[in-house]
Amino acid sequence: MKFTIENIKAEHQKVKSGADFPQYIQAIKALGVSHYKAYVSDGNTEYFNTHNQSVQTGKKYEALPISDILNLENFKIRLKLHQQGGTDYITFCKDCAENGINGWTMDLHAMTCTYFDQNETDVLTEQVPG
Repeated sequence: MKFTIENIKAEHQKVKSGADFPQYIQAIKALGVSHYKAYVSDGNTEYFNTHNQSVQTGKKYEALPISDILNLENFKIRLKLHQQGGTDYITFCKDCAENGINGWTMDLHAMTCTYFDQNETDVLTEQVPG
């Protein structure tokens, strides 16, 4: 595998807000990441290469309870605020949890981010600038 979790963490440390996200995506794509899946409950993220080999970050913070009730409209408002640089990563994760978002999958080839709920049902897909 071309990348390590340390390579990814080094790139992630450069991200201060959602506004920095497109540069982060380009950087990890250059490392050989094809897609990744992030879980809001504990921050664990699994990064995959094109051969479906993966590395995981493991738990990043104390467990966040994910709401059983999906509030997609409120989530979209909080997501936009985050994308404009209005919140940091942990605040965004708390916003996800409170609105029933269990995580997201990033496809670095299609440049899409798909958010999913407690049942891992896709609820919102966005095109990522970059």
